[in-house]
Amino acid sequence: MLKVWGRANSSNVKKVLWCADELGLEVERIDAGGEFGIVDNPDYRALNPNGLVPCLQDGALVLWESNAIVRYLMAQYGEEPLAAHDPARRAEADKWMDWATSTFAAPSRDVFWNTVRLLPDQRDNAIRDRGIGECTRLLSRVDNVLADQPWLSGESLGMGDIPLGCMMYAWFEMPIERQALVHLERWYQRLTERAAFQRQVMTPLN
Repeated sequence: MLKVWGRANSSNVKKVLWCADELGLEVERIDAGGEFGIVDNPDYRALNPNGLVPCLQDGALVLWESNAIVRYLMAQYGEEPLAAHDPARRAEADKWMDWATSTFAAPSRDVFWNTVRLLPDQRDNAIRDRGIGECTRLLSRVDNVLADQPWLSGESLGMGDIPLGCMMYAWFEMPIERQALVHLERWYQRLTERAAFQRQVMTPLN
């Protein structure tokens, strides 16, 4: 059985749990991070010296960084069409994983923290509004791509859809004004119809 350390409401942990669920893998999740602590304990730091979640143990393998874990699970346990074995198709999915983390995550975090995570008297509406504007600009690129293909990974759901899919749950659940992006919305609607997404991603925001 796979072991995953991390709190269930972490977007990065959700990536791993959703991926494992889509692959039909059994996972033992251990609460860690946030209010659960553990991540500063010496035993945990021996597994993940960064003191962050998630952390995966699969037999002798210990792995951290959520995107790396998703890639590993797909390569080790995935089959077509969920896991692309063709290098070109896999790279198409890879780029969206990295784009979600390196480009979209920062403005998305500004919106989330100043809408959900911080107390009302701690929120900065200017930062939130700038974040919404930047997220909208970036998501318009995604919308354009999804006008020509059903999934970010191509013709089938794949790992390229997982990081942004987790972030989009918060985006569509937050009480904010959003510009209509019809292709993005249709893609997201298809995600919400998947049982694994419902179980692992659609949990209360906090």
